[in-house]
Amino acid sequence: MPATRPQTTTVPSTAAVPGATEPTGGFQGWPAEAFAFYVGLEADNSKTYWSEHRATFEQAVRAPLVAFAAAVEAEFGPMHLFRPHRDVRFSKDKSPYKTQLGAVTEGERGEIYYLHVSAEGIVAGSGAYHMATDQLSRHRAAIDDDGDGDELARIVGQLEALGYGIAASDELRSAPRGFRRDHPRIRLLRLKGLVAMRSFPPAAWMGTPGARDRIVEIWRGCEPLNRWLAAHVGPSEAPPEGADAW
Repeated sequence: MPATRPQTTTVPSTAAVPGATEPTGGFQGWPAEAFAFYVGLEADNSKTYWSEHRATFEQAVRAPLVAFAAAVEAEFGPMHLFRPHRDVRFSKDKSPYKTQLGAVTEGERGEIYYLHVSAEGIVAGSGAYHMATDQLSRHRAAIDDDGDGDELARIVGQLEALGYGIAASDELRSAPRGFRRDHPRIRLLRLKGLVAMRSFPPAAWMGTPGARDRIVEIWRGCEPLNRWLAAHVGPSEAPPEGADAW
């Protein structure tokens, strides 16, 4: 997941990738070639490799993700595909291509639903990956509260017992200012957001229409976390970045 708002394209539009074609029929899953494509890209992140294997990316990676987005839009809203090219202007890593293709959508309460495909398989999750300053302040205040904080700790523990991991856009090395280092929920306080995710290595089920239901099940499993976030954090009340320039 990206640490900042990504450059994305709403799907099923093909505008982001010149020459792209829409998938025919409904969602059928990702073939083994999708994961093999990224194995090769990790070994040779070059324009030559990308050009020679562009058709595989379009047919085995992007087209199934577009079809998946169409299959879940009625329930989760339109998804946005991340661009396959990296912005290397301010990065020490000058490799031109991302080694995963992801998509994200936002629920009515501000929670995100995320998915990506890479050489390692599929990652899917939900929550609040990046929080604005006012959201983070409310989030930490709720974690600090013994009642609300213990409730979140229980939710996280239950998700981890089911195989989820937790993550955020960034994590402090120590306690946030104003909180003690031995706080009973210091692990949660250090995170600048909170999502629950599950990761799966390449498997046969990913190449079937049933992959949709598996991913949606992962998203739905995050509902206790999303309810907590809606109740105690909510959407940002701050103006969008750059709003004063309009």
